[in-house]
Order: sequence, then C-alpha cells, then structure tokens
Amino acid sequence: MNKTLSAVLGGFVGTSAMSVILAIAEVEARYALGVFDAIARFVRVPGNPVLGFVIYALVGTAVWPLLFLSLERYVPLELDPAVAGMFMGVVLWLAFAVVGRGDSSGVALVIYVVFTLAAHLVYGFSMGAVYGQLSNHVSLRDDAVSDLP
Repeated sequence: MNKTLSAVLGGFVGTSAMSVILAIAEVEARYALGVFDAIARFVRVPGNPVLGFVIYALVGTAVWPLLFLSLERYVPLELDPAVAGMFMGVVLWLAFAVVGRGDSSGVALVIYVVFTLAAHLVYGFSMGAVYGQLSNHVSLRDDAVSDLP
C-alpha cells in the first residue's frame, strides 16, 4: 500500500486509541483536565473544546503521521515502525505536557501526566504498527532472517 495512505490510516488508528485513553482520563479527573480545551487555547480560541477536538483529530490523523513518514529516513537506527512511533509519541507528549496542562495541580496533574503519557505512547505505537504493516515496511532484522539458508 502507498506509504502516505498507510501513515494516515495509522494516524487514524492511533488517534482513535488515544481518544479512548484521554476519555478515561477525563472521567477519572472528573472532567477537570480539559484536554481539548487546552488545544483550543493553544490555537487561540479558548473556550471551544469542540474546535479543540477537531484540531486534535486532524493533526493526529494527518499532520503527525506525515511528519513521521518524512522523518523516517533520518532515524539513525533501523527501528521497528511501532518503536519509532513510540519515540515520536514521547516527543509529542513532552510538548503537550508543557502546553496543555493549564492550571492542573495535585492529583489532577498526576492523572494528566500519567494518562497523557500513556495516550501518546499508545498513539505512537498504533500509528507506527499500522503504518509498518500496511506499507510492507522491511527492517534489517527481516532482511537478515530472509537471507538464512
């Protein structure tokens, strides 16, 4: 399958999986986190969590996977795409943790940090795994195994 389409489908699966974790986090924090409102504040439209969700869905489905695809050739080691996606997820989480935490403190901040890290790791893993599977990604390990007698 086309690498671009594979990456976007991976982004869709990753965004869907991440949404489940973020929904659980919101419930656990009694809706005090406001993850999508934080995204809306970041793009200068505070108080509009619906727009924040739309931006989250579009960026998670298309922008980050295409960035992942464009950076794939610069990864120094021949990593499994799911592992490379998790590394990207951690980088995205670092930025999101700083920008999106808002006024959270105490237990809400701990819940925010733990759940958003888990969500970004699941996002990266899912995006990379789906991309790798659909694009017929071949790693050095696969080449070594196929060369065995």
